[in-house]
Amino acid sequence: MRPHLLSWQWEGYDRYHRDRANLLVHIGTAPLFVVGVVAVIASPFVGWAALGAGLAGMAIALVAQGRGHRREATPPEPFLGFGDFVARFVGEQLVTFPRFVVTGRWGRAARARSDSPAART
Repeated sequence: MRPHLLSWQWEGYDRYHRDRANLLVHIGTAPLFVVGVVAVIASPFVGWAALGAGLAGMAIALVAQGRGHRREATPPEPFLGFGDFVARFVGEQLVTFPRFVVTGRWGRAARARSDSPAART
C-alpha cells in the first residue's frame, strides 16, 4: 500500500475527475458503495440478504466508476497490486470523494468545461 494514501489521493484528485459524465457516475455510485459497506457490516445483525445486497451495490459502484474513468483525459495512476487497488478504492469512496463533494470541488469540476476525449468529439 502507498504511504500517505489519502493525502496522495487528494493531491491529484482533480486531475483524474474532470469529465462531467464521470463526475455524475461518481455522485450516483459513491453513496451506493457506502450503503453497500454498511449493509455488509450490518448483515450479521439484520440478515444475510444484506450481505448479498451490499456486495452487489459495491460491485456496481466499482464497475460503473471504472467505466466512467475511461472517459477521463488523464487516466488514473496504475495500481501497484491488489492491496493497492482495494485501499485506493475504499479510501476514495469513504474519504476522498466525500471530501471532494463537501469542499465544493465536485461542483466546480462539474460546472467546468469537460476536457475528456469523449467530450471533444
